[in-house]
Amino acid sequence: MWVSHLSLTDFRSYLEVSIDLQPGVTTFVGSNGQGKTNLVEAIGYIATLGSHRVASDAPLVRIATTQGIIRCAVSAHDQQALVEIAIIPGKANRARVNRAPVSRVRDVLGILRVVVFAPEDLALVKGDPSDRRRFMDDLLVQRTPRLAGTISDLDRVLKQRNALLKSASVARRSAGEEMLRTLQVWDEQLASIGAELIVARLELLDALTPPAVRNYQFIAQDVSAELDLRYVSSMEASLGDHLPLTSRDRGVWIAALLEAVALRRDEELNRGVTLVGPHRDDLAIRMGPVPAKGYASHGESWSIALALRLASFDVLRADGDDPVLILDDVFAELDVARRERLAERLVNANQVLITAAVDADIPAELSGSRFRVDAGRVTHDL
Repeated sequence: MWVSHLSLTDFRSYLEVSIDLQPGVTTFVGSNGQGKTNLVEAIGYIATLGSHRVASDAPLVRIATTQGIIRCAVSAHDQQALVEIAIIPGKANRARVNRAPVSRVRDVLGILRVVVFAPEDLALVKGDPSDRRRFMDDLLVQRTPRLAGTISDLDRVLKQRNALLKSASVARRSAGEEMLRTLQVWDEQLASIGAELIVARLELLDALTPPAVRNYQFIAQDVSAELDLRYVSSMEASLGDHLPLTSRDRGVWIAALLEAVALRRDEELNRGVTLVGPHRDDLAIRMGPVPAKGYASHGESWSIALALRLASFDVLRADGDDPVLILDDVFAELDVARRERLAERLVNANQVLITAAVDADIPAELSGSRFRVDAGRVTHDL
């Protein structure tokens, strides 16, 4: 799989830009603030419907314009698909595939798969649980696009259930029985949808952990280096040893969620918020006996983040097709040894897109096609 063409209209700093790409290594070189990251960000957006830099779509649209457009030609298995997305802040985005409109923007998911490694990935180690949940869910959706609907359904249920909890908190002091019966209906939806997502995350960690350990040992150049990934459930406080972490049975997790919700009913009513479910879970990352967060050095944190991204690449590759690998301004953050080991891992990837401030940041092994980016102008080195 590889991107053969990218064009942008009113996306970030670009009024208009159009570039042709080839398999292998392509590097975009330019000083900070010139627009090189915007190019790979757009490619990542096509694959995930989100940016690795910002949480909302509004900053992606050029100032004083109403929409930004990304067009991306994707080649895979001797076939090509043209994916177009119109990003419209404040309104529903629109998408087309091969010039034909699709009914839902998320229908484009799966056409292009990418793995993005960027400075923001330190949050996988040092950040909040939401950063690690997003990491798992973004990878899940790339493997199984239909799970985007599951995640969307969970968000909808949580909004409705939280609103009802706030209302029930007051109403139960008088005539709140009917409202509590309605709450039980939302409990069942939370359990059904939440169990599907939890099982999918657990199965993902089954596939992700072995390559993450191997990549960490390779980057650290220490075959004894220990990296452990463990799913942390918000139900642990309620169910303790009865939490079915070894089960991959959706029915078992539905029952566990319903039990945990029942046990924390009074607390949820008092606080007016859903306290158990996949929206409050976490991915625990440990180095040997200690948690990575708070104990890992800066270099170790980079090694862990890099191992997780390379493991993501391995997981997607195992599904039958190389994803596009994007490295956004990461070589400047790595020491020489880590640069060399990363470069060694990249040479066999089908397409690698790199951004760098200066040529010296790029290992000699990655001497492929090169573009210069200066004040929004993209020119190809000949």
